[in-house]
Parts: sequence; C-alpha cells; structure tokens
Amino acid sequence: MNYSATDLLALLELEQIEENLFRAVNGPGTHVFGGQVLSQAIVAAARTVDADRQVHSIHAYFLRRGDWRRPILFEVDRIRDGKSFTTRRVVGIQHGRAIFNLSASFQVSEGGLSHQAPMPDVPGPEGLPTDEDHYTALAEKDPSIKRFAFRYQILDSRQVEGIHMFPRGASEARPPRKSTWMRMKASLPDDPILHRALLSYMSDMDFMSTTMLPHSPVFVSQTIQGASLDHAMWFHRPFRVDEWLLFVKESPNAAGARGYVRGNFYSESGDLVASAVQECLIRLREPEQGVIP
Repeated sequence: MNYSATDLLALLELEQIEENLFRAVNGPGTHVFGGQVLSQAIVAAARTVDADRQVHSIHAYFLRRGDWRRPILFEVDRIRDGKSFTTRRVVGIQHGRAIFNLSASFQVSEGGLSHQAPMPDVPGPEGLPTDEDHYTALAEKDPSIKRFAFRYQILDSRQVEGIHMFPRGASEARPPRKSTWMRMKASLPDDPILHRALLSYMSDMDFMSTTMLPHSPVFVSQTIQGASLDHAMWFHRPFRVDEWLLFVKESPNAAGARGYVRGNFYSESGDLVASAVQECLIRLREPEQGVIP
C-alpha cells in the first residue's frame, strides 16, 4: 500500500452537509483509528469558530467501536462564544448512534506568564532507526501488522530507547517510559488548526503500549484486549508537525483493566508545545479471545 500525506489530508477535508453537521471518510485499514477521529473532530469544531481563535484543549471519549466501512458524521454543538474563549462539543455518529464525543475550547491569542518543565536530555533523531523500517520488516512475518504500519509511510517516527509496540510473547519487563521523535515527512501548509489536528493524530500512535511495558511476562500466556477509552490534549505553544517533535511518554498507573498514560511534546529547540493524556482498556484475554490492537 502506498500512503501519502495527500491521503491523510484528504481525511480532514470534511464535507459540510448541513449547518453544524459534517461528514468524514475513513482511512485505509480494517479499523477506525482513534487519532483519525480526534483530528477530524477538531477540524469540524474549528469550522464553526472564528479564525482568530485557536484550539487550546480537547477532551474526548471513545464510546463505541467505529465501522471503517461507513463514513462518520460529526455534529457540532455551539455551546458558547465568549469574548476570549469559544467552546464546542462534537459528537461522532455512525449507524444512528454516538461512537465518539469531544469537547474543545478555543482562545484568542494572548500573552502572559510562562514556565515549563525542561526537555529531557536524550539523543536527537539523526541516526536513530526508523519505525517504518522496523514495522515493514515485522509485517513480512506478521501480515496483521500492516493494518497500522502504513501510517509510517507519511510519519517519520524514531524510538529513542529502541522500544516499539509491545511484541507478542515477549518476556522482558521494562519501566513504563519511552520517548519518540516524530514529524510528518511532507511539508505542510501553515494553517495552525491543521497542525494541531495532525498532532492529535500523532499523539494516539504507540501511546497505549507504554502502559503495558512493565507487564510483558504476562503476554507469554495471555493477550490484551486493548482500546482507547478517552484522550485529552493541551496545546501550549506554536509548533509545526512537519518539524521534529519529541514525544516523552510515561504510565504512572494501571489498575482495573485500565491503563493511564501521559506525555509531553517538545520541539527540537526544547519548547514544551503540547501535552496529552489517555486512559485505555488493557483487559487480559486468553490468546484466542483478543490481541493487542
């Protein structure tokens, strides 16, 4: 499969079919990727907001499994238009039922106080192996990996610690931390909404797997039924997704068949530009009942 930035950008070209109602298509594969739905919902909300306001936070819930064979309708509720902030609620609908819910807040540009956590001291992206090479090689042995590996044709992703999505049957436990350099390979337009939507897409890639790193010995005899339950992001400073960003991830907790993971995005110059948090389902199953998604 040849997958290009043009194909990804086409997913964000929503069709407006009524006031506050938009239709979006799905990307290739056999499941609806959560990052795709996040990015499309942000674009839908932004289409109802004045251009002088940028999204600064999103809070989303994944309610039902999406149907990759059907388009998604996004219904936008214009909750509030204030002097400085605008609030929108977006519901993703398939088969007449809500599969996704997002709240988004937009703000006019303002200055003010500023501080940030420092960027970790890690090797830069140059010289690190690429995820595209890694997953292409794995897909030759396990064709099921192709259902997500195609995304690395448009995204340059490089693991600092060399830890990839958790391999089935691995026996080595690791601390629940990892760092990934990421950027879109193609040069993109200057639209800030586009870059924030695409960062939400990127934030859902290889995020949940961080919660499972300490539990690798379990996967020798059992597998994981995994799914994103919710996802939140905060956009702190300007950035571009076609320039290198370091995604620093950690999972402070797992309990009750749920894993909690959080991460920060840093620019190559060290600016903290965005943060993300996710809770995910990590339910133990017998091997024939479920797999790592």
